[in-house]
Amino acid sequence: MVRMDTELHTRRVVHPAERVVTGRLVRLMEGYAREVRVGQPALVAVLTAAGVVGLLLKVVRALLSSGGGGARRSFKELKKGPEFLVTPVRVRDTTGRLVEVELHGHLPQSALHPGDHVQLTLRAQRDADLAPRIERIVNLTTGQLLTPRTATLWSHLGPALLLQAVLGAVLLFGVAACSALT
Repeated sequence: MVRMDTELHTRRVVHPAERVVTGRLVRLMEGYAREVRVGQPALVAVLTAAGVVGLLLKVVRALLSSGGGGARRSFKELKKGPEFLVTPVRVRDTTGRLVEVELHGHLPQSALHPGDHVQLTLRAQRDADLAPRIERIVNLTTGQLLTPRTATLWSHLGPALLLQAVLGAVLLFGVAACSALT
C-alpha cells in the first residue's frame, strides 16, 4: 500500500498587513482590467455645470450660424468609468513569506524582473478581500523609484468637459450673486 504524505509543506500566499514590504520579486502574474467607479452625484454636478455653458454655446452658434461642436459622450458612457490594468504581484519578503499585492496601472516593461530586490509601499483597498495595492516601488536592484499611475474620474471626464463645467459653475454663481444683490 502506498502512503501519501498529507503534510506537504507548501507555502501559502498571504496578503501582507504591513505598509512597507521588502523582498525579492517572484512573479508578475497575468494582468486584467478593472473599472474605476464613477460617483453619480459628482458626474451629475459636472454635467449640469457643463450643460449651462453648452446651452450658451448653442445659442451663440445659432446666432452666428456656424457649424456644430465636437461629439459629446453620453451619460451612460461617462457613468461606465475608465478601466485600468491590475497585475497581481508575488514577492518573497525578508521573513520568507510569499505575499501577493496588486499593481494598478502600467509600468515600463523593463522596470521589474523576477529576482529583483524591491521595497513596496502598500495601501489597503476598500474591499478587504483584495490584496493591498502598490503605491510606490523602489527597485533596490536597479535603484529606480517607480510610481504606477491609473485612470481617475477627472482624467476620464477630460479637460474640455471639466473646463466647461468650471465655466458653467462660475456663470451660475455670477447669476446667483447678481440676483441676490438686486
